[in-house]
Amino acid sequence: MNERGVTLVEMIITLGVTVILMGAVYMAINAVQSHSTGIERKVTAQQDVKPALDIMALEIGMASYNPTAATGLWRSPTACTAAATNQEYKGIQEATTTTIAVEMDLNDDGVLTGANEIIRYRYDTANSYVTRETNCGGQQPFLGDDPASGRPRTVLVINNALNIPVFRYFDGQGTEIFPTAADQTMIPNIRRIDITLAVETEEVDPTTNQRRRLIYSTSALVRNHAIGQ
Repeated sequence: MNERGVTLVEMIITLGVTVILMGAVYMAINAVQSHSTGIERKVTAQQDVKPALDIMALEIGMASYNPTAATGLWRSPTACTAAATNQEYKGIQEATTTTIAVEMDLNDDGVLTGANEIIRYRYDTANSYVTRETNCGGQQPFLGDDPASGRPRTVLVINNALNIPVFRYFDGQGTEIFPTAADQTMIPNIRRIDITLAVETEEVDPTTNQRRRLIYSTSALVRNHAIGQ
């Protein structure tokens, strides 16, 4: 019977193979963890953006709802107790690529004093977030957050960096129209509003060393806006 011990060379080879295998296992585990972290960030961003887009589309789609056909109903979106100068604009009292103010008589009472009856969305291009204001009560973070708040920001709204308007407007023939802050006279012609939210995660994805970017869009048909009131 030939019995012999393990030679020093065999031990070194065995140790080397073990180290290589352990390194491979570590790299695989690290890759899986990094990928999982990236997916988690993407899912978190999606959970923020998609509901925000749905809420915006729902509320904007209710613009000009006036079930009692009340006259003089529409208010100034920056002074909600004052009658709007342009009543013919009905429930879209402000419309630009970054801001929209919509009004609707949700309580069916012929006045706009109820909660969420005057809503103003504004894209803060300088700070990369969207605010929502109700009944002139002050702008509140809606998607993303003010960096001055000190709160963690899941996403940054980057429409401006990508040159993508948040709001685009179309008439009844599907032709794009371009109301601006200086010229709002096309507001009565609006029949469809496209909403696009382009975001990126604030934290860098460890698998790519880049921030993840997501773009969501939808359309709101403002059917009530077409009704003469």
